[in-house]
Amino acid sequence: MRPTLAPADFTDWNDLLGLIHASFAYMDGRIDPPSSAHALTPKTLRQRSKTEHLYLATPPLIGCAFFAEQPGALYIGKLAIASGAQGKGLGRAFIEQAEILARGLGLPRLRLETRIELVGNHAAFAALGFVRTAERSHPGYDRITSIVMEKPLSQSGSA
Repeated sequence: MRPTLAPADFTDWNDLLGLIHASFAYMDGRIDPPSSAHALTPKTLRQRSKTEHLYLATPPLIGCAFFAEQPGALYIGKLAIASGAQGKGLGRAFIEQAEILARGLGLPRLRLETRIELVGNHAAFAALGFVRTAERSHPGYDRITSIVMEKPLSQSGSA
């Protein structure tokens, strides 16, 4: 299944929120501070889709990602895959769509953040060509809480 840009008339915001919450639930109790997914609402997702590129894997809704244009990079946020669809290449398909979009926008790299505790995510993104480029601390924390990973893109279509 190939993720596609959400249609302009997309209205399943409650289902999208449910997908994100279910996909991120494994982080509860593992990361500190808690995931920002807890602060999302159908309304905030709808608003976010007006300023970012929302890609979906449907039907049924089994995956999503928000792609945000940043200076020098396309940021991948809230990449969520339904549990029954994990391990089947859908995450890689979202990354491939991000690469296509980034190249079309003239952006030379992909960027994402992942929590310091989620070493499995670090390895999964490294296997897709991402490298650790920075460490960050959430406000109020005196330790590293997340890492930034980037994937440089060639303009020819392969990285």
